[in-house]
Amino acid sequence: MVVRELSPDEVDRIFHGLADATRRDIVEQVLREAQSISTLARRYEMSFAAVQKHVAVLERAALVTKQRRGREQLVHGNPEALQRAARLLEDYERIWRHRVRAIEDILAEDVSSPDIRTQDPEERTGP
Repeated sequence: MVVRELSPDEVDRIFHGLADATRRDIVEQVLREAQSISTLARRYEMSFAAVQKHVAVLERAALVTKQRRGREQLVHGNPEALQRAARLLEDYERIWRHRVRAIEDILAEDVSSPDIRTQDPEERTGP
């Protein structure tokens, strides 16, 4: 189960990295094709430094990697990290589906059991 494979800090970094629309867009762009931070910065109405900070958050989450090419740093998407994130979400979904089934089972038992409140007091057994 991926939930147990990743530390709580790693999970926090992944979700923090993907929590921002700009960062999600950066991941999408660099998964298609490696790009320099300068190229990425031209896509957004923010400073180069702001884009650089977004990339740093993504890099800490291992969602992207940087590779130096001359004076530029190329940003590459990391599909393996996204696969881990997807498996993590699938694990959470399995946990919740199991809980929903357990609740459904409990409710089904309650429906099939006679309701004590509707029984005649003389028919009740026990104290």
